[in-house]
Amino acid sequence: MKSFRGIMAGALIMEAITLGLALPVVAQLGGGVTSAEGWLTIAVAVAHLAACGLLRFAWIRPVILVLQLVLIGFVVTLVAIGIIGVLFLGVWLYLFWLRHDVAKRMAAGTLPSQQTS
Repeated sequence: MKSFRGIMAGALIMEAITLGLALPVVAQLGGGVTSAEGWLTIAVAVAHLAACGLLRFAWIRPVILVLQLVLIGFVVTLVAIGIIGVLFLGVWLYLFWLRHDVAKRMAAGTLPSQQTS
């Protein structure tokens, strides 16, 4: 399962980069980077980077989902950031399903690497 930590860290970093690249959108369409929207976008991006170091703990998975819900909550004020949240929520749900499926197959001993020839 350590390999999934790397995949999850990569997804968190990509999401943080995407949020950083969305700051000009916040500046143009929102209240500006120095507004509450701008500071919250920066805080969520920093939280994504901080979550990379905490992936070894089981409680970080619900925290990641909460971060996605915070981004989806932006739909009320800034639709573009909300759409980013919806897209990455789909990515995270797929990653969590994939992790669950691999763990189930590992427990059953049906992974191709567990088969003897």
